[in-house]
Amino acid sequence: MDTINIDLVKRLINEQFPKWANLEIKPVKVSGHDNRTFHLGDHMSVRLPSSEHYVAQVNKEQKWLPKLAKELSLPIQTPIAKGQPNNEYPFPWSVNKWIEGETLTPINIKDIKQFARDLGAFLIEFQSIDTTGGPAAGTHNFYRGGDIAVYDKQCREAIDPNKDTLNTVLLLEMWNLALESKWAKDPVWVHGDIAPGNILVKEGKLNAIIDFGVLGIGDPACDAAMAWTFFDDNSRKIFKNALNMDEETWNRARGWALWKALITYNWNRNSNKTIAEEAYRVINIIQKDYEKEKNKN
Repeated sequence: MDTINIDLVKRLINEQFPKWANLEIKPVKVSGHDNRTFHLGDHMSVRLPSSEHYVAQVNKEQKWLPKLAKELSLPIQTPIAKGQPNNEYPFPWSVNKWIEGETLTPINIKDIKQFARDLGAFLIEFQSIDTTGGPAAGTHNFYRGGDIAVYDKQCREAIDPNKDTLNTVLLLEMWNLALESKWAKDPVWVHGDIAPGNILVKEGKLNAIIDFGVLGIGDPACDAAMAWTFFDDNSRKIFKNALNMDEETWNRARGWALWKALITYNWNRNSNKTIAEEAYRVINIIQKDYEKEKNKN
């Protein structure tokens, strides 16, 4: 929605939470695509779905994040209150506790190897939490934690037009390898979008995880896709070891990273050069890493 702005948020707060009406409201430095986020005073944030596609995330976060937060040693995004739709804004929305920190970049962490260990340790802790009653993968979270085969047609269609610029034979080989195995263990908690934009650092170290909109339970492979989008060769290995991830799950993780990079490249190569170039870079990192592993074996 193009109409989500400071003035709208002020009116919603004044109407539904008048006790906070005197607090300053301003946009956050980095806001996501699924939701628009604003500072509310010094200790809270307002998070509003940008379209109907993301409305289901509100109730899910309201229900599960307070429970998950109690089981984790790192801070996570936690709701304080739930806003209701009105005549001006048609969706439910959340007021969350504000977490201090900077959005992760390659230059604001002190030690990428230690960061890989710390992120892996968080995910292992997260995956160990009881999943009873948790939301199984589905349309509500774009099948994160589900069978990657749901994107088979889309991925192949993204590979096919790039025969002149990419090694499509190798891309198909990696994709087919990702499809060969399934998660056969009990479901675990899945964040669904472990990426720099959803990770906060403080004093050069991992400090918090935010944006649990595609939270679910199932196969943890998708939460390791950052191995190829952020880490270098050495820290990628450390991340894999920290996750204690078997080869089949690693293959599916690579598949998730490859699928996202391919569709991002295809969608943006004629419209947003910067995004397309970054996706192309990730595709090549995935390919080179796979070739290196193949040559070892």
